[in-house]
Amino acid sequence: MRLELVAAAVGDGPGAPLAPLSVVADRGRPGFVAVETENGPTVASLVAGGRMSPDHGGVLLDGSDDAAAIRASVALVDTPGVAEPFGSLTVAQVVREELALAGLRSDRASVALLIGSLGLDEHRRTRLHSLPTDRRVRLLAELAVLRPEVRGLVLTTPERHGGDVAAWLEVVRDLVDRDYTVLTVTSYAALAQASLPLPDVDDDAPSPTPESDPS
Repeated sequence: MRLELVAAAVGDGPGAPLAPLSVVADRGRPGFVAVETENGPTVASLVAGGRMSPDHGGVLLDGSDDAAAIRASVALVDTPGVAEPFGSLTVAQVVREELALAGLRSDRASVALLIGSLGLDEHRRTRLHSLPTDRRVRLLAELAVLRPEVRGLVLTTPERHGGDVAAWLEVVRDLVDRDYTVLTVTSYAALAQASLPLPDVDDDAPSPTPESDPS
């Protein structure tokens, strides 16, 4: 599954909520895009996940600009103010809620089984805000893909929780190896720390052709 932002932007000019972004995430190829403004990562994630229509450019899933299909197939993971569980919840509480939302059994045994499968037994009662970042990313991503229709993930600024960037990147790579499409919205500093190529912010990119314009 290929998720592509084509000069996607919200607003115009300096101070716009989201400057034009172009990035591709595909099977076997994780996507990374750096957004530095205060609310930009959340806006970028909403646009990439089909939850917000860009004012310019477009978002394509396997070449289609069907926002409903994008929303059904792509889950937002740890997006501030949108898909970020309360930090005071324990791991067990987060798992129970997400199992129920996915329409799965959420009894004590089912919660314990899932936590054990993720190697988080020792963190069952750990508050989410105290969970190491790589384990937080693993937990929230694995809960997102419990929904059978989800084949792609948009992960938002995991570096804001601290920890080793390389550790949570290993989680991203593992998901990609399992044929999930993963787009990470992060910062230039995090990408540089992980020695990854820095993505371009396409400030002067033209809008896509009418055939790919979601409006």
